[in-house]
Amino acid sequence: MADVSLTSPISAPTGAALTTADGKPLKAALASAQARAKRRAFFLVLPLLLFVLITFIVPIGQMLHRSVHNNSFTEHRDFGTNERTPIMTNLGAWFDENPAGTEPDEAAYAALVADLRGLRELRAQGQVGTRINYDVSGTRSLFTKSARRAERLEPPFKEALLDVDEDWADPELWRAMRDASSPYTLNFYLAAVDLTRDETGAVVQVNENRRVYVTLFIRTLLLSALITGLCFLLGFPVAHLLATLPLRYSNLLMILVLLPFWTSLLVRTTSWIVLLQSQGVVNDTMVALGIIGDDGRVQMIYNQIGTIIAMTHILLPFMVLPLYSVMRPIDPSYVRAARSLGASSWTAFRRVYLPQTVPGIGAGSLLVFILAVGYYITPALVGGSSGQLISNLIAFHMQDSLNWSLAAALASLLLGGVLILYWLYDRLVGIDNLKLG
Repeated sequence: MADVSLTSPISAPTGAALTTADGKPLKAALASAQARAKRRAFFLVLPLLLFVLITFIVPIGQMLHRSVHNNSFTEHRDFGTNERTPIMTNLGAWFDENPAGTEPDEAAYAALVADLRGLRELRAQGQVGTRINYDVSGTRSLFTKSARRAERLEPPFKEALLDVDEDWADPELWRAMRDASSPYTLNFYLAAVDLTRDETGAVVQVNENRRVYVTLFIRTLLLSALITGLCFLLGFPVAHLLATLPLRYSNLLMILVLLPFWTSLLVRTTSWIVLLQSQGVVNDTMVALGIIGDDGRVQMIYNQIGTIIAMTHILLPFMVLPLYSVMRPIDPSYVRAARSLGASSWTAFRRVYLPQTVPGIGAGSLLVFILAVGYYITPALVGGSSGQLISNLIAFHMQDSLNWSLAAALASLLLGGVLILYWLYDRLVGIDNLKLG
C-alpha cells in the first residue's frame, strides 16, 4: 500500500481529509487496493471455477432439463446432417384443437395416418414408438407395423387403423400421445415415484406389478443408513485407537486404514465374491470348524447381505478419517479431570469426550451416506436382485432401455434427497461444525 501522510490535527484545518504520499485520498486508495486484491483472488480461482462449472454445474443442469424435456415424439434429428424435422404435427394440431378426454374421431385417425406416412419417409417410426413405449409398453412394434402399412390405408382411417391393430382404440395410448405431443412434461417424475395419468389426465398409481421405483428408493435409503451405522460402530473404536496410540504406532495402523485406497475398487469387490460365495473361504471355514454342515452353507452373496458387507468394508475409511481428525486434537486431560471429579468412565465419555467428536461423526456419516446412496459397482457385482440400489436402475435406463429422461428424473430425485439430508444436517448439527480433516 502507498505511504500515508497524515496531516497534523493541530495545524490542519478542521475536517481535512487523510491522503497518501502522492496526494490521493486515503479512502480511494484503500478501495483501489481492495479492488486489485479481489481481482487477483478471482483470477487465481478462475481455473477451478471453470472446472467446476464445466464438469459439475453444467451436467447437473442438463440432467434437470432432460428430466422434464423429451422431444422424441415431436422432432426427428438426422445425425448425419444434424437436420431437425418436426414430426407428428397433424396429430399435435388435433390435440391442440380438442381438450383432454375427447374421444378420437375420424379426423384424429386421419391426422395419425398422415403422420405415420411422414414417419415412414423419415424412418422415424421406431423413435416415436420408443417414446410412447415409455408410457405404454408394447407400442414400439405398433408404430413400426402401422407405419409400414400407412401408404396403403384408405378412408375411413379409423376402421383401417383398427384393422391393422385394435390397440389403436386404447384410450391410454391416446393419452400417452397427447402427453408426448408437448416436449416438456412432468410425467417422468410421476413415473419415478410409481405414478401415471389415466385417460382423463388424473394422476393415479401404476399397476402393482410395475411399482418398483419407490421400493428401490426406500431400499436404497435403508441400506445406506444401515451401512452408515455399521461404519460408525466399526470406525469409532478404530479412530479412537489411532488417536490415543503413540504416533509411531498410529502411523503404522493408519497405513492399514489407507491401504484400501491403493487397491482397485473392482479388485476389492471381486475379492468379497471369492470370500462370501457358497463355496468360498468363509463358508469353507465355518464347515471346517463344524459351525455349519456342508449342506447348510450360508448364501452371503448376490443378495442384500453381500451388498452390506462389501459396501461397509469399502466405505469404512471414509468414516475413520474424519473421526480421527477430530479425536486426535482432543486433550486427554479433559476426561481425566472428569474422572477426578467423580464421573464414571461412561459418564466422562458421554458428557466430555463424545460431544467433542460430534463434528467428525457428522462429517463421516454424511460422507458415507451420500457415497452409499449413489454407489453402483459394488451392488451391481454382489447385490443380485435383492441387493440392487436405485443407482443400478438409473444405469439400466441410461444404457439398456435408453429412457434417459426417466433416468434423469430418478437421479434428480436422488439429488434432491441428498440436498434435503444436507439441509437437515445443517439445521441439527451445523455445517460450520463439519470437519473432514
